[in-house]
Amino acid sequence: QRGAELAVLECRHQFHSRRWNCSTLQGLQVFGKVAIQGTRESAFIHAISAASIAFAVTRACSRGELHKCGCDRRIRGVSPEGEGRGWSGCSDNLPYGIAFSQAFVDSPERSHGVSSSQVLMNLHNNEAGRKALLAHMKVECKCHGVSGSCEVRTCWKVMPPFRQVGNVLKEKFERATEVYPKRVGSRKLLVPKSSRFKPYTAHDLVYLLASPDFCDRDPRHGILGTSGRQCNRT
Repeated sequence: QRGAELAVLECRHQFHSRRWNCSTLQGLQVFGKVAIQGTRESAFIHAISAASIAFAVTRACSRGELHKCGCDRRIRGVSPEGEGRGWSGCSDNLPYGIAFSQAFVDSPERSHGVSSSQVLMNLHNNEAGRKALLAHMKVECKCHGVSGSCEVRTCWKVMPPFRQVGNVLKEKFERATEVYPKRVGSRKLLVPKSSRFKPYTAHDLVYLLASPDFCDRDPRHGILGTSGRQCNRT
């Protein structure tokens, strides 16, 4: 629940001045109906939701709120500053949060079979959201020793602020790659629609369909339309 709320709040923040401002509707589809399925808006929703679930579960682990996990004390290494100063503090247990997100967020998609283009797109964007979180982990350290001499340095890894994850994914939304399904041997893959597009990576967002015009109200498809200001498509 915390993860879902975090995703909604961050989505609204990132899109507050856009034609589609992450407006929500009542019902199970918290981000609205199927009109945006396959679009870059849908890509962002899947990425931010998968990341927020991993973030919320990992934070709960670190705070001791869950019985099945705690902080991650397996991480060993040398601190970024100073040779030989080991670090073994209480790191955020992001591997657990990511594994939970994969099981919780990806399972409904996989139940439909991975031959669907929509499912392939959603699973890719889910993973891109989690990678945005993982790629921006940082190291924090604390010095120990006489008069703060830092003879011993204890370090641990922490997650970035979720706003930073939202900023990263919003930038990837702007540069998302339009793709189409192509069968390669026995597998179906999503490939860039234009040869001019750069090959996308596991960190990038992909989409299948152009976005609808969010200016005009369309209740049948769950589009609320722009109100209170003039909607300029450009």
